[in-house]
Amino acid sequence: MAKRGKTYQESLKLIDRSKLYSLGEALDLVLKTAKAKFDETIDLAIRLGVDPRHADQQVRGTVVLPHGTGKSKKVLVFAKGDKAREAEEAGADYVGAEELIDKIQNENWLDFDVVVATPDMMGAVGRLGRILGPKGLMPNPKAGTVTFDVGKAVNEIKAGKIEYRVDKTAIIHVPIGKKSFGVDKLADNFIALYDAVVKAKPAAVKGQYIRSIVLSSTMGPGVKVNPARATER
Repeated sequence: MAKRGKTYQESLKLIDRSKLYSLGEALDLVLKTAKAKFDETIDLAIRLGVDPRHADQQVRGTVVLPHGTGKSKKVLVFAKGDKAREAEEAGADYVGAEELIDKIQNENWLDFDVVVATPDMMGAVGRLGRILGPKGLMPNPKAGTVTFDVGKAVNEIKAGKIEYRVDKTAIIHVPIGKKSFGVDKLADNFIALYDAVVKAKPAAVKGQYIRSIVLSSTMGPGVKVNPARATER
C-alpha cells in the first residue's frame, strides 16, 4: 500500500473511521480535509446491494445536478440539417456528421466530454464503438444522448447533467461538485443524485439496496455517510 503524505495523515486524524456521519457532518469534514491548493472535486461513492452481472440488476440513469459539477463539459453532437443548427444554437462545442466520425477514426481526436447523436446518425456513429465505448463516450438512449431533441440534451448537459452507472463491483462513482461550492450546494447536489439512485432501484433487488456511502475530496480521505441519515443536513 502506498505511503500517504503528511497532509493526508493529518486530515485522517479529524475523521472517526468507525463512525457513520450524517450528510451535513460528512460534507463539513470533507471540506475541512480538502487541503490541496487547487479547487478539489468532491466525489461520491455508493455501494449497492445489486449483482451487476445480471441484466435485471443494472442501475443506470442521468440526473441534472442543481448546481452543476463545477466543470464545463465540451459537447459533441452528431446531427445533420435542422438538428445540427439546433445543436449549435443550444451551445454545442462541436457539431457535424461523417467528417467528425472520420476525424475521430483517423486522428484519434477526443477533445470532448459528452457525445450526443440523433437516432438517424447512430448507424454511422456505431463505427466508433471501439474508440468511444471503452471511454464511456458512446451515445446511449438510456443516458438521453441518443435523441432528436438535441437542443434539450445539450442544454441539460451544460446545466450539469451527469450520468451515473453501477460498475462491476456494484459501486456508483460520481463527482457532486467542487470544494468551493460549500456545504449547502454540495448537499443539494448529493440529494438530487441520491434520490435518483434510490428511485432507480431494480425490482429484482431484494434486501438492503444502499450498502454504504463515502464522500471524499480529490486528495483527501473518505468520510462514511450513514445511509439512514443520508439526507440529513
